Amino acid sequence: MIDYGVCNLSIIPLRAEASDKSEIFTQLLFGDCFEILELTDPWVRIKTCYDEYEGWIDCKQITPVKNCLLESATQTSVLGLKPYHELTKMSTGEKLRLVAGSSIPETIDGKFFLGNEEYQLQPDSILSSTNFDSSVLDYAKFYLGAPYLWGGKSLFGIDCSGFTQIVFKMLGKKLKRDAWQQAEQGQIVNFLQEAKAGDLAFFDNAEGRVIHVGIMLDEQHIIHASGRVKIDPIDGQGIYSLDLKRHTHKLRIIKRVI
Repeated sequence: MIDYGVCNLSIIPLRAEASDKSEIFTQLLFGDCFEILELTDPWVRIKTCYDEYEGWIDCKQITPVKNCLLESATQTSVLGLKPYHELTKMSTGEKLRLVAGSSIPETIDGKFFLGNEEYQLQPDSILSSTNFDSSVLDYAKFYLGAPYLWGGKSLFGIDCSGFTQIVFKMLGKKLKRDAWQQAEQGQIVNFLQEAKAGDLAFFDNAEGRVIHVGIMLDEQHIIHASGRVKIDPIDGQGIYSLDLKRHTHKLRIIKRVI
């Protein structure tokens, strides 16, 4: 029995239930591996290898594989800051347009296999090793203006924790999927004045539950997904929306992921 699979399309939805009408929890990008938990044709219940998220996907949108080798840092490359990367399926000539943050196996002259299918990647797509501190601002600002989409993880629609997760992924740091989970990672930054570019700021609701996250640009500004990916001022109270002219998110904690 094949126990694993990999996303073979640019973006596919991971749903709460086995239905096209069900809520989208998150998205899988090309190359994302997962463990197969249950088959209910045409749906598959899975657990993602990267962040252990569970949900349902359409079995027509995956390729079965024998293991999760794509999750090994030594055998995986991440696609960088372009609106899309063109990929050719060699058997049919079909073109796929992959988004930033997609994962591919090691290539030879731009070619690689996913299952039994061979692909050709356009030149200059693979992300080279990048220093987090010197690059996080550029990577975060790449998404400026991207529309907010619950469960989204791409330039064409992204939510607050999907934004932080994908930016950190491209810079070699692994975050969990949801804001409350990310809030449990890293080290506490005790004072807002000590925050630096790349720190994560978390915000809670009236019940004290973490519901929002953004990336600090400096001690006074944050980039986050709320309506769209945008930059707003931040102070001890929280985020001050330049659009709404009021505070919109109450600051809970700031963390630094080492």
